This record gives sequence, structure tokens and C-alpha cells, in this order.
Amino acid sequence: MFETVLIANRGEIALRVLRACKELGVRTAVVYSAADADSAVVRLADQAVRIGPASSRRSYLNAAAIVEAARQVGAQAVHPGYGFLSEDADFAEICADNGLTFIGPPPAVMAALADKSSARALMSRAGLPLSPGSVAPVPNAAAAAEVAEAVGYPVIVKATAGGGGRGMTVVHTPGELRRAYARTRAAAQAAFGDDRVYVERYLSEARHVEVQVLCDSHGNGVHLGTRDCSVQRRHQKLVEEAPAPALPAAVLDTIAETALRGALQVGFVGAGTLEFLVDAEEQFHFLEINCRIQVEHPVTEMVTGIDLVHEQLHIAAGVPLRWRQEEIHLHGVAVECRVNTEDPDRDFAPTPGRLERFTPPGGPFTRVDTHASAGYLIGPWYDSLLAKVIVWAPDRELALNRLERALDEFVIAGPGVHTTIPFVRRVLDDAAFRKGRYTTGLVDRLLAAPAAAPAQRPTATPAPRPASAAEPDVTHRRTR
Repeated sequence: MFETVLIANRGEIALRVLRACKELGVRTAVVYSAADADSAVVRLADQAVRIGPASSRRSYLNAAAIVEAARQVGAQAVHPGYGFLSEDADFAEICADNGLTFIGPPPAVMAALADKSSARALMSRAGLPLSPGSVAPVPNAAAAAEVAEAVGYPVIVKATAGGGGRGMTVVHTPGELRRAYARTRAAAQAAFGDDRVYVERYLSEARHVEVQVLCDSHGNGVHLGTRDCSVQRRHQKLVEEAPAPALPAAVLDTIAETALRGALQVGFVGAGTLEFLVDAEEQFHFLEINCRIQVEHPVTEMVTGIDLVHEQLHIAAGVPLRWRQEEIHLHGVAVECRVNTEDPDRDFAPTPGRLERFTPPGGPFTRVDTHASAGYLIGPWYDSLLAKVIVWAPDRELALNRLERALDEFVIAGPGVHTTIPFVRRVLDDAAFRKGRYTTGLVDRLLAAPAAAPAQRPTATPAPRPASAAEPDVTHRRTR
């Protein structure tokens, strides 16, 4: 195992990785920007190195500064978390060139898989089913139109270097395609420095199901079951659960086994996630592979009892995989919701500000991953994720009830600060979601419908009711 690991990230994932390192007896070093000087992870790390101002480009995306920090603290490895440089093959190669272990797949594998078009080609050769569309990038709007005509509308134009829900445009009619193609290429160039795009059939009412895999450098691999991530807005996930509900066990097993086979055949190493779309006929189509720890990894940890960050560290240190497939068992149901500092009533606009009150929920089988506390300043510089609330229960209905209870307990208050909790409650109340028969169209449907006003708890002791009075039918007992 490594003596010292440098954590090249911030927020809740930096704290999550720090805790895993400490539990394994590994010294921790973190990099931080000027905006994060007072953060919890800086306070708890064994060493901390300031690498730049608040701007991500001059701090958490500054590969040279991060590598220099790793050399200063004597680190043997770098954990990139998620986002920032976590799937940057050039950064992984720079780490290797400087004698540092990048905790993730080898640079060449990452480079091939980070390119969505290349990943589709590799997975197709490995026997994974793809959504109908182009495998190679389409060079111009005319070629895109040919693909769209062949597979049928609607289609989605995707950046080959895209990620995190960016670089995608859904096209419903031929008249929209030329402009959408040009707009997506321009956005891809601006965001990723790569304007290549491909086109595939858009499945508007599909399930987004993903599979967690662990693969070592000795050719061993296991899958840890499925997650459902269909609750998403503009391709950004809001609620995740494990295992994926309301699909036959045989279908889920086939998806998971296919995912593992694909990961092993392309030489993947580390903790990765293969994402699929499952259509109304329960046919599944490979979407992409993520070469990093996922935001939603806790739901898999809750149903398997396996610490995924621990496994990342062991695999990166060259330890053979500590699990065999027959030793992986799923127990119960776990659900996670992301708490973002955004205002759902203003098109989810970010709401920076200082937290005057911050009290996470507690109780049995309730986990909160957060870097925040009372007094914490939510700045405008980074992602709006403030916390993740994860619950476990023996069955799905109890898990959803437990999540509702946890959200009722969560106190977050500060001038101008709003969160996505009210919208998550709408998701949890939706009849299709409660039945586990929802699709990626759920959020758009809820946003198109007026929000029901929440019922209020009484603020004073109510007057006694006559014995014959019927109890009211109360489905919400919330105040926010």
C-alpha cells in the first residue's frame, strides 16, 4: 500500500477519499484553491498545498501544479476523485512520467474510453449492444443527416469528448438537425477542445441503468450489480438507487455480466461504471463507460458492504482483487438523492451564499456525504453539489420512506440559499417512481406539471376534535 496519497479534488469527494485513506493507514495530502482554504478536507489532511486561486483552470485543473504538490509532499499516488482531471488521460500520463501512480485505469486505456466514439467501437467489438447510430464521428451535417434518416428520429448529437451531461443535443425533426449539429460542435470545442460529434437514436422513454465493476491489473474482475439513474435533468442525475427496480432479475444479471465482460476485454483497471439505456422491450444498449468513482457510488456500497474507495486504493497499489464474483451479494435497497444549492423555481439556478444553519439528518441506515457545516460559504466557482443523502432498507418502500424522513430532518438555511430538496420530494411522491416504473422522461414530466403545495404541519396544538370526526387524508407532513 502507498505511504502517502495526494487527493486532487475538493468538496465531499475529497473528504470521502481522505477518510478511506486514513482507515487504511495511508497519509493524506490535499491540494486546495484560495476559495477552499478553510475547508474540512484541508483541516483534516496530514498535509495541504495551496495551488492557485478560486478559478478551476488555475487550481484543480492545473496539472503541473498538482504534480508539483505531489512531489513536494512525497506522495506515491494521486487520487483524482470525480470531475476535474479524473478522466484526463494526459494528466494520468503526466503522473506516470513523474513516478506517480494515477488511481484509475492506464493512460492508454483511459484515452480510448474517454473518447465516446472510440469507446463505442471498442465495446461493439467486445460484443456489447449499441444504440443504433454512428460509431465513428460524423464529419459534417450532411453525414449526420444520413445517419439520422437511417436510424429514425429523434436522435441525439453527442460530443465524443463529452461527459457530465454536457455536449449533447436532442433533435426531434430533420429541420432541427443542421443547427443542432453546428451548435453541439461549437459547444464541444469550447468545453473540451474537441469538436468531434457522433449521432445515435435517442430513446426518450428509456431506463438509465449502470453497472459498477472492479478490475485489477492481473486480469481479474467482478461486477457489483446495477444502479438506476433515470431521474435526471439535462442528463444530470438527481436520484439514484441500487439495484435497478422493476426489471426482471435475469435482465439485470445479463446487463451486469455483459458489462464486466466488456470492461475486461478492453483492459480496464480500477473502479469503473458502464452505463446502458434499457428500452420498453427490456433490450439494453451500451451508452458509455466512466473511468472513475461515481457520485452515486454510495448506493452500491450500501447494498454490497464493499468500500469502493478502499478497493480503488488496493487495485492501484497492485494488490490482486480481493473479491470473487460468487462472494458478491446484494442485500436490500439503497437510494441516494443529491442536494444541490439550486433553486428549482428559477430553472435550477445556482444559489451561492453562507450557511447560517446546517444540520444533516441522522437515524438508522442513513448516511450523509458532505463537506459543509454551519458557516460554510457556498461560492459561485464550483459545482453546486452540497451533500448526498443515502439510505438503506430491506425493501424499496421502506427505503423511500426513510429517505423522505431524512429529508424532513435536513436543515439548510442561509440568506439566498435554496436547495433541490423540494423537487426531490416531488420525485419521491410520483406514482410511477413509487412503483419503480419510471424513465428518463420523469423529470421533464414533473417540470411540465404544476407543483402541488405541500401540506403544512400545525404550528400550535390543534383544538380537540369530536370523537366522531374522521381523520384527514394527509399525504405530506412537511414545512419548508
